[in-house]
Parts: sequence; C-alpha cells; structure tokens
Amino acid sequence: MDLELQGKRAVVTGASKGIGLAIVRALAAEGASITAGAREGSQELDDLASTADVRPVLVDLSVPAGPGELIARAVEHGGIDILVNNVGAVRPRLQGFNAITDEDWEWTLSINFLAAARTMRHAIPHLSERPGATIVTISSVNAFLPDPGVIDYSAAKGALTNLCKSLSKELGPRIRVNTISPGPVRTDLWLGSGGVAATVGGASRTAAEDVIRQQEAQAATGRFTYPAEIADLVLFLASSRAANITGSDFVIDGGLITTL
Repeated sequence: MDLELQGKRAVVTGASKGIGLAIVRALAAEGASITAGAREGSQELDDLASTADVRPVLVDLSVPAGPGELIARAVEHGGIDILVNNVGAVRPRLQGFNAITDEDWEWTLSINFLAAARTMRHAIPHLSERPGATIVTISSVNAFLPDPGVIDYSAAKGALTNLCKSLSKELGPRIRVNTISPGPVRTDLWLGSGGVAATVGGASRTAAEDVIRQQEAQAATGRFTYPAEIADLVLFLASSRAANITGSDFVIDGGLITTL
C-alpha cells in the first residue's frame, strides 16, 4: 500500500527513544523528511539521521519557548505537512492525591499537555498552508481510564484528548486531527530502571518483572504493545488513505479496555 508520504515534511516530538524514535524510523522508511525534537537526543536518533532525511533538534518542550523553537526550525527546512505530538512522561504517585505538590502538577501538565498545546499553536498556521495536513497526538488509555496511581498523568491525558477533539472541529477540513491511546508499551516509561514497573515494584517489594507479567496478563493478547505497532498506526493516520478520518481516537492496548 502506497501511503503517499514520500517527500512529506513531518515534525515528531519526543523523538529520541521509544515510541517517538519508532515513529521517526517509520516515517523515514516511507521517504518523509523529519524534524525530530528531543530534549537530550540519543545515539539511535543520531545514527538514523546519518542515513535518512532526519534532523534532530535538541529542545526542551516542557518550557514555554521550546515548542516555538522546534516549529521554527522545521519551517526553515521547508514547512510542515505532519505533526506528531508524542512527547510525554509519567511519574507514579504512590502516596496519594494529597502528596502531589503544585510543582508535581506543573511538571505533569507541562510535559503531557502544554507541550502539545503550544506545539500545535505554533504549527497550525504553517500546517494550514499545506493540502492534506494532519496532526496525530499520542495520548493514553488513562485519558478515559483514570488511575489514582497516575492521577495527574490521567488528568493531563484526558485534557489532551479533549483538546484534540475540539481542534478537529475547529480546523476541519483544512487539518485533520486524531489521537492514539496506547495501553502499556514496551518502552523505558514502563520497563526502564526508573519506570512504572520498577517504581511500583519497589513500593510493594515486588520484582519489576512480576509487575510487568501481572500487567501483561490483563490484556487479551497477553503482552504490551511494541512501539513499531504504534508507529504503523501513525503512518496510516498521517497518510491520504485516512483522508476522511478526523476527530477520532484509536486505542491500541491489546484488549486491555474491556468496555465498549
């Protein structure tokens, strides 16, 4: 299937690892030109940039000036057809709601909501100039599956999905706006030394591997999603094959959510 992404110009946030890196790889394989925003970068992203039309931009999207800087760099290289809002992070909150400080809330909302909101605000004027422009935002099942263990993250992702739905109505038909809501994914967010599994396991004196197995067992497929599987869905939604899809949220969670 030709997704007609050859020569398209994309911006991907949180691009140095995990889901973001998989998205950059997939877009590059389709012949797209990518501005890859990341706070610290990675060897994997640098290696990809040496063999594909990928330009890493080191920028902190959690601060107000960061998103505008990233979009300006992308515009310098010929404009934007596709924006993928992927940047995000979670810190398990195991001490309860009242232990979450204002600083904690500001960190969570900045990286999981305001980063995307600001990036879209800067990108929309440029996307509006390109026929078939599209925004794909990586949200989370926690947008509609609130969890007290990640209560601030759930609230931020709920706001993010809501914002994208509203924008799909405002921007259609010029710009399509969709979201993807993954369940647990095989990335450092869950599997890393400071990830969810290690944090939850440490608090309950359970091995991180056991936490992961317990979580996997809740999915109908019995496993986490792979980053490349999310990237494949991003490619489809960003392509002309999805030209009449906007304002939709796509769950990819191995059947974790059991309700309609």
